[in-house]
Amino acid sequence: MKKDPKIYTKTGDRGETSLIGGTRVPKFHPRIEAYGTVDELNSTIGLIRDSTEDEHLNHVLLRIQQCLFVVESSLAKDPDVDIPVTLPAIIEDDITKLEREIDLMNEPLPELRSFILPGGHPLISNCHIARTVCRRAERMAIRLSAAQTVDFNDIKYLNRLSDYLFILARKFHQDLGVDEIHWNPAR
Repeated sequence: MKKDPKIYTKTGDRGETSLIGGTRVPKFHPRIEAYGTVDELNSTIGLIRDSTEDEHLNHVLLRIQQCLFVVESSLAKDPDVDIPVTLPAIIEDDITKLEREIDLMNEPLPELRSFILPGGHPLISNCHIARTVCRRAERMAIRLSAAQTVDFNDIKYLNRLSDYLFILARKFHQDLGVDEIHWNPAR
C-alpha cells in the first residue's frame, strides 16, 4: 500500500495560498478569511455534536457540517477562473431543512421576552460561541460579496444557521433544566 504524500507542501511558507482555480493570494485575502471562519464554525459545531447524545441532533449537526464544507468550497473558489469540475452548492432545500428544524425546536420553548445572556452550561455556551462565529462568517461573506461574486445561498444559509444555533442553545436550556439567564439592563 502506497503511503499518502506529506501533509505539508511548504507552498504557504511565504504567506500565500491558492484558491480553487490556482490563483495565489495572501493568507489574509478576504476569501481566505471568509472560508477560514466557516472552517472555525464547522469545528465548533463538531464540538457541540460531540457533546450531545441526541441522535436526531447529531444527524442534523452532521448534515450542517457537510453543508458548511460546501460553503467553504464555494468561498474558496476564484470566481474569475473556470475549473473543470462542478463544485457542490447550497440549495434552497438546505435552507428549508434548517428552517424546519428551527420551527420544531422553537415550538415547545417559552416565548422570548428579553435578550438572553450566553451561559448556564458548557453545551449551551458552545452553541452561543458557534452562533457568534457564524455571524462573523456571514459578515465576512457579505463584505466579500461587495467586491467579488459570492453565492447568495451561502450567505442565506449562514444567516439561517445562526438562528438555528440560537434556538439550539435555548433547546439545551430546556433539555438540561438550566434556567435561561435574561439580560437585566438595570444591572
